[in-house]
Amino acid sequence: MARITVEDCILRIPNRFDLVMAASQRARDISAGTALTVDRDNDKNPVVALREIAEQTVDPEELEQEVILGLQRHVEQDEPEDEDLDAIAVDMGLGISGPDTAVVEDKTLIEQEIAGDVLTVGEEAVSVGAEISDVQEAASDVGVTVESSPEEDKPEEG
Repeated sequence: MARITVEDCILRIPNRFDLVMAASQRARDISAGTALTVDRDNDKNPVVALREIAEQTVDPEELEQEVILGLQRHVEQDEPEDEDLDAIAVDMGLGISGPDTAVVEDKTLIEQEIAGDVLTVGEEAVSVGAEISDVQEAASDVGVTVESSPEEDKPEEG
């Protein structure tokens, strides 16, 4: 019976390797309790799986996807949100607010570095903004409208 069934299945799934993988997946599904789509006729699960494939009562593409999912080792997981990471860091004592004085010193150093960066960026932005406003004022005195281009918005290098 199995030899005839395999020959019938080759018409449905031409690659013998793919046929074996699909039939074994279906046999595992039957063993796990999935409902049969053909009569058992006192056959074992692999033979029933082959008969189901031969009679086209199961979708070979669906079986292929089940095989792929079964062989995957890496399962996609949701990444924790930033808020969750902050809460975890505080719980572990890794965050800025901790009982350790070294953490407080680190906080002060970080705040000083941030303040220095903001002032530097702020001074550059003010000087570029003043140049653009001077050009716009001179143009408006003459009666010409000047729109700032992206090149004018960038600070001059050097």
